[in-house]
Amino acid sequence: MSKLYSSILTKISKQKKQFAVLIDPDKFQSDSLLDLAEKCKVDLLLIGGSIITNGNFEECISTIRKKTKIPLIIFPGNNLQISSSADGILLLSLISGRNPDMLIGKHVISAPLLKSSGLEIIPTGYMLIESGTQTAALYMSGTSPIPSHKDDIAMCTAMAGEMLGLKLIYMDAGSGAKNCISGSMIKKVRKSINIPLIVGGGINTVEKVHNACSAGADIIVVGNALEKNELLLKKIAETIHSF
Repeated sequence: MSKLYSSILTKISKQKKQFAVLIDPDKFQSDSLLDLAEKCKVDLLLIGGSIITNGNFEECISTIRKKTKIPLIIFPGNNLQISSSADGILLLSLISGRNPDMLIGKHVISAPLLKSSGLEIIPTGYMLIESGTQTAALYMSGTSPIPSHKDDIAMCTAMAGEMLGLKLIYMDAGSGAKNCISGSMIKKVRKSINIPLIVGGGINTVEKVHNACSAGADIIVVGNALEKNELLLKKIAETIHSF
């Protein structure tokens, strides 16, 4: 079994929750965030964005790679976001939408590059959940999110993703989400699948972190909130790792 995925499963088997920090290459400027992530024993670093305007994707990954040993996983916003300097990549299939490019089209274009990259590829069922605002992920994907109160649709979508052979389910309210994903939806999805569940989007307080962990999320992703307040990272890490 691949190294990154095996590590995720091992921690879950020990009933350990995991903390992933999402880094937007357009906004990353602070080495202090990486130092703090090391001290707080952040489990994973995700890097990517719906749009990258400064052309520094490869440079950002190389810089992060030199400064930390935390596993670095690409969370791609498009098929151009591939770098062999990372440890792995979430190969996202947008199973909540009906855009064929996001289900398989972009993957076909990227396949030769991914094959030769040496990256650990983790097939991931990506589910966008309505969050009270139009996020960049929604706009760029050209899809409609799963309504925030339709727990059954989320459950069935996640089940289908697992049956298709995907290795992770990632439920995302989107960067800068107004509302995070409800505990009832997380709980329903968690009970319906046997693969790891990642939850992100709109998680900007310790209380929201605690609620997501309690509902059954295996990996919590936080990004925007840390760009505004790096010291929040310590409190979030303590909350996640206390489970």
